[in-house]
Amino acid sequence: MKKAIFFLFFSLTFFIAFFPQEIHAKPAQSKIVLDGQEILPPEGVEVASINNSVMIPIRVVAENLQFNVKWDQKTQNVKIENQSNAISLKVGQKEAKVADKQVLLSTAPLVQKNTVLVPIRFVSEQMGLEVNWNNADKTIYLASKEKNVIPPEEQAEESLKYINEINFNNDQLVISMNGQVTPTLFTLPNPDRIVIDLPHTAFADTFQPLGAGLNGSLDVSGSAQIADIRYSLFQRDPEQVRIVVELKKDQELRYNYEFQEGNLIVDLSEAGNSSDPVNSDNPVTPDNPATPQDPVVQPGLKTVVIDAGHGGSDPGTTSYSKRPEKEFTLALALKVQELLLQEPGIHLVMTRESDVYPTRPERVAMANDGNADVFVSIHGNSVPSSPQTTGTETFYYKRSSSKELADAIHKRLVEAMGLKDRGVKDGNFQVIRETRMAAVLLEVGFLSNPSDEEAMFSEDMQYKAAQAIVDGIKEYLDISGM
Repeated sequence: MKKAIFFLFFSLTFFIAFFPQEIHAKPAQSKIVLDGQEILPPEGVEVASINNSVMIPIRVVAENLQFNVKWDQKTQNVKIENQSNAISLKVGQKEAKVADKQVLLSTAPLVQKNTVLVPIRFVSEQMGLEVNWNNADKTIYLASKEKNVIPPEEQAEESLKYINEINFNNDQLVISMNGQVTPTLFTLPNPDRIVIDLPHTAFADTFQPLGAGLNGSLDVSGSAQIADIRYSLFQRDPEQVRIVVELKKDQELRYNYEFQEGNLIVDLSEAGNSSDPVNSDNPVTPDNPATPQDPVVQPGLKTVVIDAGHGGSDPGTTSYSKRPEKEFTLALALKVQELLLQEPGIHLVMTRESDVYPTRPERVAMANDGNADVFVSIHGNSVPSSPQTTGTETFYYKRSSSKELADAIHKRLVEAMGLKDRGVKDGNFQVIRETRMAAVLLEVGFLSNPSDEEAMFSEDMQYKAAQAIVDGIKEYLDISGM
């Protein structure tokens, strides 16, 4: 271990000297956290931001993950290798080679007095790392993946685009990007809202404001039609950004959109002025590329309400590593949403899609007023005084229909999470006591237990849990196709 630490610091000292004048360096408090452990470079070393890309000395990460790094001073080439992959970069060139395939970088590598910098997203996509940039504390969070690097021929043909800014002025939503994508726009009711999905899109490393949960909202206080605009990294692998425009009560769903010089412009100025919702000349929706989704629930559909517990001013409990419960509940709820939106027999209502706090009575009202068939509230358990306490438990309140729903979801959720089965229990919680339909509250695991917490914040485990919840709902509703 001492040799490894010495070798890492020696590499840092050799490869990091200073940034050129044109680089706008992050403040001195910028940090790099790899798999939960902070990498401490020598004093004076800073992360850099260039052209909306966060740049980092590649050798810091590569050698810490035991990749072989070779630097050729004469050719200005850097080569990174492991047992299954080889990456070749050249200073000043955006073209790189990955397993003899050409890959285009967002920003060219650069060298300044033995300092080799590359875009951190390149490290993420080609060397098997997940990367999050937290603008609030100026920290890059890196996490190694268990799976190997995906060969270029297996990657999506469409290159990833990045959002640099989102602004709302004069009833126009302007999304500034480094390229053009084909957006999907559709409408949802209760409350009426316009959903904008941007495929193969993520946030630029310097995008702000962006919370730790990779979401945020805009100030719409001056709009007569718009109640809220929120955005999030809705999906990973492949990445997809979702922007939700929520209208004020009794406003009509009307919009147009177009691309202008790298900007996606969604015109909302006519919202509320027509009884017939319309799109632009090129509207697209999940089910019909020519017709916007009807905000009225169609006959025969089953209404499902997914409730991400806590949110906004209510963080919920705090995990073993000091993460708020509200982050976990929203992340899992959005994955459930992603799956349920693919179910043609289900009309979906979300109590929240971002870091906001609907009160418990408001959550109950959403379900009761919408005549929901199913209500599922997602939570994380906690016993701080007993960090060894573990397991999954599901609560219902008295009704036999709720017990049936609880049984259907619980058996699948326990299998998906692999945690101790703590059973299905009768619980006196307001959101399941006062709702009039089959309603359950899921305590997926114990955030106070370090092993449970690790599983609960794992992307792979969240998708498994989301699928278990969806399959349980479908069993209860007797919807085929599971």
